Amino acid sequence: MAGHSKFKNIMHRKGAQDKKRSAMFSKLSREITVAAKMGMPDPDMNPRLRLAVNAAKAQSMPKDNIQRAIDKASAAGGEDYEEIRYEGYGPGGIALIVEALTDNRNRTATNVRTAFSKNGGNLGASGAVSHGFDRMGLISYPASVGDEEKVLEAAMEAGAEDIESTEDGHDIWTNMEDLHAVSGALEKALGEAESVKLAWRPQVRVDVAEADAQTLFKLIDALDDDDDVQTVWGNYEVSDEVMEKLG
Repeated sequence: MAGHSKFKNIMHRKGAQDKKRSAMFSKLSREITVAAKMGMPDPDMNPRLRLAVNAAKAQSMPKDNIQRAIDKASAAGGEDYEEIRYEGYGPGGIALIVEALTDNRNRTATNVRTAFSKNGGNLGASGAVSHGFDRMGLISYPASVGDEEKVLEAAMEAGAEDIESTEDGHDIWTNMEDLHAVSGALEKALGEAESVKLAWRPQVRVDVAEADAQTLFKLIDALDDDDDVQTVWGNYEVSDEVMEKLG
């Protein structure tokens, strides 16, 4: 969802889980349709589509929904989605990258700008913050797959660049070009990943003060709730103490 795995904890506090699930399926479907339209409608022949389908399967999206999203790519008169990246600053100067897929650029720009301005942020120009991030591959596994030593060994064998383990799970980072090869090797060693995707990894993470954390999460929630927004990445780090105070 965002720049740091502790953000997953925030998601557990949010209500309306059914609504969230429906919105998530909608976003996954949109990515599948765009991927299928940009290349072959066969996941085996289209790396981006394979990533999108795997992400949908990891969230238990029904096979019929996945196939419908693929079929929509070749349907006459289907929606034409455009990929747009927004960059800006949240409370405390936190850098945020917002990735969107939209069929109405003006609507999405207005919604994203409003979310930033209402929640202590500022939307910047293209390239305002992305220079502080690296475009990389990210493979995530749940904690249940094994301890850090086991996952580290598998990641090194597979040719990964780095690994971050927390009590929530394991994030394995790869060069963008190596994502498919590394994820394939890890699948043989650890089983199917929770998610495999391209990501923005911050070069430096910034500790968020307690006073800014709640507003930052409100901003991220507002962005995430927008149907056109696919992913929000950030360079923030939230301490366990602050997370506990936020409840």
